[in-house]
Amino acid sequence: MSDINHFYYDNEKCEFVPVVYDKRKKIFNALSFWAINGIVMASVAIIVLSNFIGSPAEIALKAENKALLEQLETTRISITELETELSSIAELDNEMYRSVLGLNPITEDERMAGTGGTDPYSDFDLYSDDASEILRWTASRLDNLERRLGIQKMSFDEIKSYYNENQERLKHVPAIRPVNGILLSGYGPRIHPVLKYRRMHEGIDFRANIGTDIYSTGEGTVKYAGRRGNYGLLVEIDHGFGYVSRYAHMSGFADGIKTGAKIERGQLIGFSGESGMTNGPHLHYEVHYNGKAVDPLNYLFADITPEEYLMYKDIAENNPMSMD
Repeated sequence: MSDINHFYYDNEKCEFVPVVYDKRKKIFNALSFWAINGIVMASVAIIVLSNFIGSPAEIALKAENKALLEQLETTRISITELETELSSIAELDNEMYRSVLGLNPITEDERMAGTGGTDPYSDFDLYSDDASEILRWTASRLDNLERRLGIQKMSFDEIKSYYNENQERLKHVPAIRPVNGILLSGYGPRIHPVLKYRRMHEGIDFRANIGTDIYSTGEGTVKYAGRRGNYGLLVEIDHGFGYVSRYAHMSGFADGIKTGAKIERGQLIGFSGESGMTNGPHLHYEVHYNGKAVDPLNYLFADITPEEYLMYKDIAENNPMSMD
């Protein structure tokens, strides 16, 4: 079959004459057609990508922005954890250090260190909603953390200064653990193990086998050493400055422990037992300040770490029954 399928009319000859293409020209025309078509298609593709997907630089920038937002989300978690840690430090500061030293606690409003006035983060509104929200949150929380850390540092400086000025008084504060034993029950309302009804437990209980050494928690004078009702054998030490400590259910007293004896912090005063009303051997320990029972756990700051304090506090709050 002939591939000649184009004709033109020759007026002089009055007939149709077939068009004969030069092969080179034919190839050139074909290549030109596909080249032009390719350029047009590429241009259309570029326009579509630019309008709906973005240029390579824009695509890279979007990927970078996504990675930054993900990193900021991770930072958000870290900031939240730091806030929790700082809150725990603030709680210890108020309940343990400042309380024991007789300093006024710092209120929650003072610690949060709020600010007012104009919006300091309005510049972030220029970005997308997601970016603006997380940048605002991060900046405000970091600023707040910085202010709270500054307040906490001032509190520690005040405590240090007070300690340096009142070292004599602090020798008498009942500030160490009276026995080497695990905390069994804390201060507060508890179900009595013998009487089986809910009553105020004015001390804390330490696990201690019969004969375990018991030590004075601060300097002072023995106010009482003998048997007293449900306490069994009891030693009561007057530390001065309004502090009194009690050690109950003992099995015996150390040599020289009698009313009027002078006591040093850490001095052996007796041995644990199960005298009085109790359901087993242990040490019941109380601290009184200005005639009122207080939580002894808040006075163990010289002998336990903040982590141990939080652990003991959790045990004390979640154990519904005392040993006596």
